[in-house]
Amino acid sequence: MSGPSAGAGLRVLHLGKFYPPASGGMEGHVQTLARAQAELGAQVEVLCANHSADGAGTSHEFHGKSPTREDWDGPVRVVRLGRAASVARMDVMPDLPGVLRRALARGVDVLHLHTPNPSMLLALDVAPRLPPLFITHHSDVIRQRVAGALFRPFEALLYARARRVLATSEAYVPGSPLLRAFRSRVRALPLGIDLTPYLQPSAEALAAEARWRAEAAGGPLWLMVGRLVYYKGLFTALEALARVPGRLVVVGQGPLQAEGRERARALGVEDRVTWAGYLPPDALTGAYLAATALWFPSNARSEAYGLSQVEAMASGLPVLNTAIPHSGVPWVSRHEETGLTVPVGDAPALAIAARRLVEDPGFAKRLGHAARERAVAEFGHDVMATRSLSLYAEALGRPAPVVEAEAPVTQRAAAGRA
Repeated sequence: MSGPSAGAGLRVLHLGKFYPPASGGMEGHVQTLARAQAELGAQVEVLCANHSADGAGTSHEFHGKSPTREDWDGPVRVVRLGRAASVARMDVMPDLPGVLRRALARGVDVLHLHTPNPSMLLALDVAPRLPPLFITHHSDVIRQRVAGALFRPFEALLYARARRVLATSEAYVPGSPLLRAFRSRVRALPLGIDLTPYLQPSAEALAAEARWRAEAAGGPLWLMVGRLVYYKGLFTALEALARVPGRLVVVGQGPLQAEGRERARALGVEDRVTWAGYLPPDALTGAYLAATALWFPSNARSEAYGLSQVEAMASGLPVLNTAIPHSGVPWVSRHEETGLTVPVGDAPALAIAARRLVEDPGFAKRLGHAARERAVAEFGHDVMATRSLSLYAEALGRPAPVVEAEAPVTQRAAAGRA
């Protein structure tokens, strides 16, 4: 992996939408990348919206005004901008122009925007001069088509100023009109996470694993992780459960939970579904370790990647995902290699794939072993940070980061787990 000097002296400013403890895939990614870059010697700062009035809780749904506050996440400086209102998913942050101007005046080598992020994007659009700009394009705007169409010219204006546009996978690019328009600038930077909690689980996680196994009562334990929203495929999972033995643990909250409970009752599987809600990290890790497979039946390109797949894979768990066209989902976990991929919205096919794992435990074990190997090789936070610094250097015409012979942190952790 890159040594401590790999990012020495590099000043990176990330513009996120929110930042943990606010929950969400983009939020977690910004934190993971910022921390990992700082570990490699970069000076890292994050600007984002303040998700709550008191800085607590995980929800970033707007419930009133929030103040501007500054804190530190280890070596990462985090400025959370106060919100005066939220209109059409765009946060009104009066302090944004001044805070951004002062941050840039302190000196920035790399300005890294994470999108979709309307407020930050518009603020950069009107800035006359910017440091070298990099944009991570997490997802197209899929469902809000009218708003997306109205906003697209503003996106194109800023993307044209970027040195590089980073896609979470090459698989996502062909289906994205915006990425295709700037294809010569697009590079892939797959999302990574800190794999250590899954490769070397804590005593608390192992205790949670034992509790989940007891709940399964010797039968298959199927796991689904994510917000209960339209594109996660909750109803497909419930229909598949009606065709297979075992218990489904649904981890997450969202607007479809009440309808999901009704659907489970109608299908006659209510007594085989555990609605776990939000789980703390150790309890979730234990669920991954105890499960037979992760079910990931998402059904739209709003699901561009799926970090819960990576968490499951690092835990040695096969993944049953869907062949969403032009999405990174089936690229993250590969068919017949780290799991099985079925057609979108096809509950019978999901059930057949699940039964295959139950009927051939040796096959399931091989998939789980390969899943862990792929997670370590491709999706560790240290791997992602090293790749990001290399992409910065390539675009800025700087020497590539220094690489040491020492194995990456994720590889050493995997060796410990083995």
